[in-house]
Amino acid sequence: MTVMPRMALSPEQRRRLAVELTLAGEAPEHAAEVLGVSERSVWRWAAAYREGGDAALASRPGRGRPPKLSAAQARQVLGWVEGRSACDFGFVTDRWTAPRVAALIGTHFGVSMNHRYLNDWLWRHGRITPQVPERRPRERDEEQVRRWVDQQWPAVKKRRPSAGRRWFSRTRAAS
Repeated sequence: MTVMPRMALSPEQRRRLAVELTLAGEAPEHAAEVLGVSERSVWRWAAAYREGGDAALASRPGRGRPPKLSAAQARQVLGWVEGRSACDFGFVTDRWTAPRVAALIGTHFGVSMNHRYLNDWLWRHGRITPQVPERRPRERDEEQVRRWVDQQWPAVKKRRPSAGRRWFSRTRAAS
């Protein structure tokens, strides 16, 4: 029998396979070794199967508070941020911020979400991070800036003392 690597199996699949192996006559020690789990877990799963049947091996729903937005609503919010301008929703600038997203969610879905949580939520979904884009003047001439950096900046910038002269400081000990 070929068994998939441990990471390829869900926890429920791992429990069911362990019970199947023990019901097929395999020793719990061998089933534990094959699946990469403890022998104690195999014994526990087999006992749960004997008491509650197949339902005892089923995965339980996740704990914690359920999400405020449904999957469809979350996709819609991410679509706004990804594909549309913030100006389309009446904001003055094109920049998406978490407070703006929170305001839109409140307006469209009637759900109140904290903007600090939304920063993390948007980052986890790979959409935006809380950064302000660099402002560039429209009149900026990149060629003129490069020329100034190459020609005038070396004359203006502070230079280190020449290698021949020793630098002296009253606050630092000589090395």
